[in-house]
Amino acid sequence: MDIAGSDLGALRHLPAVATVLGLADAAPLLEAHGRIATTQAIREALDQARDALRAGTASATDAASVLRTAQRLLETHQPALRPVFNLTGTVLHTNLGRALLAEAAVAAATEAMRHPVALEFDLDDGGRGERDDHLRALLCELTGAEDATVVNNNAAAVLLCLNTFALGRGAIVSRGELIEIGGAFRMPDIMTRAGAHMVEVGTTNRTHAADYQKAIDERTGLILKVHTSNYRIQGFTAEVGARDLATLASAAGIPLLNDLGSGSLVDLSAYGLAREATVREAVTEGAHLVTFSGDKLLGGPQAGFIVGSRELIAAINRNPLKRALRVDKIRLAAIEATLQLYRDPDRLAARLPTLRYLARSRDAIAAQAARLRDDVALRLGDAFRVDTGECASQVGSGALPLDTLPSACLLIRSTGSQRALDDLATAWRALPRPVIGRITEGALQLDLRCLDEADEALFVANLSAHA
Repeated sequence: MDIAGSDLGALRHLPAVATVLGLADAAPLLEAHGRIATTQAIREALDQARDALRAGTASATDAASVLRTAQRLLETHQPALRPVFNLTGTVLHTNLGRALLAEAAVAAATEAMRHPVALEFDLDDGGRGERDDHLRALLCELTGAEDATVVNNNAAAVLLCLNTFALGRGAIVSRGELIEIGGAFRMPDIMTRAGAHMVEVGTTNRTHAADYQKAIDERTGLILKVHTSNYRIQGFTAEVGARDLATLASAAGIPLLNDLGSGSLVDLSAYGLAREATVREAVTEGAHLVTFSGDKLLGGPQAGFIVGSRELIAAINRNPLKRALRVDKIRLAAIEATLQLYRDPDRLAARLPTLRYLARSRDAIAAQAARLRDDVALRLGDAFRVDTGECASQVGSGALPLDTLPSACLLIRSTGSQRALDDLATAWRALPRPVIGRITEGALQLDLRCLDEADEALFVANLSAHA
């Protein structure tokens, strides 16, 4: 393609990178983004200007206009992992990061990031310490277990237990407990990767003590009981309780591993939720090992806890895999701060976001919906109608799958086509702080259960970015 002489002259007069960087208005960009990123954005802006000149579509190409283009480019380089408004109605939304940390946990993690900490250093004798020591006493106090250890998530906890006690040996499990969790992640796959030989007993809906008894032989490493946290089998069913399994396992001289999945340290019925067996109850029932998550009902950071027999925990800690699955100082600090909150149950719901959201009343959420309706409608204009409505929230992350929580919502409907509603949902996901709801029955539903009252003004102001 031939380029006219005037275009060649314009190309020669494009400002140099140093000239653009020298503008006074470049100083805030340098402060916010650094020299390397700002310089790269200016180079990209100059490339765009050259392309426009060659295509004959250029307008202003002076240093100030190049800087404005560079600024727009920098603004599009947002972090891939950034905060969103979770208005889906799922409190522990796996795809949105599950539990929000308590302020005490955030502060503890921040301190651990800013300073050296005695992670594996014994301050009493000046020698080497154990990182599990920071949590062991707390976990034992809260669960009643003899000993405890922690890894990076509950799947890792189960994997480590299986690999320690059933490597090359049998792991007996009911067919009705061979669960699949999110992302097509299946318990049989975990057992295989752990090196255990899976021994299925019973049927999908009915398993009896005799089924376990018949499966035990000299090659049995352990019995595995799995809490079916993300589904329920109802009707003609039978299962063997953990207490009976613990008696059977002890008589055979093998451990019972009770995987609680979500796990809870408190009786949730005290907060108006369906009752779920606590970790302490699982320990009291006699399980030799109990595993559970940190970032679900417990309301902390991602972690997997193993509590139980001192002798068995010691064997787990000697497994070389433990080092590969351990948690770092930042997460340890957040876990410790979260567990400390459980020592003051009277103020737990006020301090732990997960329990606060789960315990919010429908009336409080409905009042919030009424406050926000007009502001949201004003920002959407005549193309949409905004109403308040009732809905049902869920706990999420496989916890209490059949139980819902009465809630309230904003219902946004298009006054035109359904396509307009889909476009709105897409546009709101592109906001500076994305708004995530769900489209149901011809409306974009925003369940407000997880919107803190303190964030209402921010939420409304954020919507103003939608053109």
